[in-house]
Amino acid sequence: MTDLMRLDALAQAERVRSGEVSPLALVDAAIAKIEALNPRLNAVVTPMFETAREVAKGPLPDGPLKGVPFLLKDLLAEYAGAPMTEGSRFLKDYISPHDSELVARYKRAGLVVVGKTNTPEFGLKPTTEPELFGPTHNPWNTDHTPGGSSGGSAAAVASGMVSAAHANDGGGSIRGPASWCGLVGMKPTRGRNPLGPDYGDLIGGLVAEHVVTRTVRDSAALLDATSGPDTGAPYVTAPPARPFLAEVSADPGKLKIAFSARSIHGYEAEADCVNAVQNAAKLCESLGHTVVEDLPKVDGSSLTPLFGTLWASFGAWTLRDWEARTGRTATPDQFEKHTWIMTKTDKRLRGSDLAMALQNLQRFARTVAPFFDDYDVWLTPTMNTAPPPLGFFDHDKSEPQRARQRMEASAYFTSLCNVTGQPAMSLPLHQTDDGLPVGVQLIGRFGEESTLYRLAAQLETAQPWADKWPEVS
Repeated sequence: MTDLMRLDALAQAERVRSGEVSPLALVDAAIAKIEALNPRLNAVVTPMFETAREVAKGPLPDGPLKGVPFLLKDLLAEYAGAPMTEGSRFLKDYISPHDSELVARYKRAGLVVVGKTNTPEFGLKPTTEPELFGPTHNPWNTDHTPGGSSGGSAAAVASGMVSAAHANDGGGSIRGPASWCGLVGMKPTRGRNPLGPDYGDLIGGLVAEHVVTRTVRDSAALLDATSGPDTGAPYVTAPPARPFLAEVSADPGKLKIAFSARSIHGYEAEADCVNAVQNAAKLCESLGHTVVEDLPKVDGSSLTPLFGTLWASFGAWTLRDWEARTGRTATPDQFEKHTWIMTKTDKRLRGSDLAMALQNLQRFARTVAPFFDDYDVWLTPTMNTAPPPLGFFDHDKSEPQRARQRMEASAYFTSLCNVTGQPAMSLPLHQTDDGLPVGVQLIGRFGEESTLYRLAAQLETAQPWADKWPEVS
């Protein structure tokens, strides 16, 4: 069973289809891995073991991932009858009254949810260290963060508890943990996956839903299973010409690829991240692609305050929304200090400030779009550093701006695609000398996940990573 849990999701599903293993046996294997590893990693905060066993006994939908164990990030993903805390003391007693549309699609695909994973309070930080549950540890080095806000999901997949797990991304929260845990992390095009029935447009379209996986083909297969608008969706993205999984075996052709280790803010990433991008550029060139050092000629310094306005509004809106949904009044003792401070920031903002930020972010996105008239893919670091130690983003009274500056810098390479809505994917193409993962980001044109999947699969074949496992696995 240990070997079985080292298979990717599609391989596990094939074992179920062939009758080699039952869904219940596969779920029990995942539960055993969680029970063995979670005391060291703190990735799973809400076990759903008995529910999962009952579901696995069947009958299960005859979906493409029938019987595969799966974890939900404890943020946005409503599973009827299960707790959802979003990492906050305010929601410690909340029970979801219904499935979110995304969860319903996971179930129809045949996935069996075995639990929920740790996340920072309301997903507001790039590290997973909530006061409610405590920190999640990176399985490559447990003194380091797995990233955030999908850090629990990333640590679980990287360590082999499950082959794939739900994640979401409002500024880099899929791609950052994928980078720091050695995984594949795709942020799809805006509107590709549903946010209903509870939400239509989250933070002006910044938020996207998907997964973290060990293989490119699992990411593609899961996007096939979940993508498409739900009833009342505010965005309808053009459907792909063929299934994303079909792209994994397709020839990408000769692509024109730009690369840069410098962000649009003028910030150059740390040496390991620079090396990762340069090596990836050379690999792409060796595969026959045209590779040019270039980046969009835009003023990235204007992006941070605009994004910050939306982010502060989002933090405050989250509290008001949950007050309305639960009928309870929010008080400072129920939240982390960082979260409560955002509500004070919101009180200094006018409604027109939010409208101006949305307008100017959309205008900024239009200035970036022509860059992709010239290039098929833009290659960058995913994160500005290798995985930092736990506590790196903590507030320090002697340096009051340090935490904010570090959090902003961590999103320099990722947040742009949340603003533009473009697909972007982190691939585990590099490691530091001491074995910590460093991801490389592929950015594609709006609506063209297909190009990214073709190139990613080619890179995965040229430089395989699936046989690399952390010590805690």
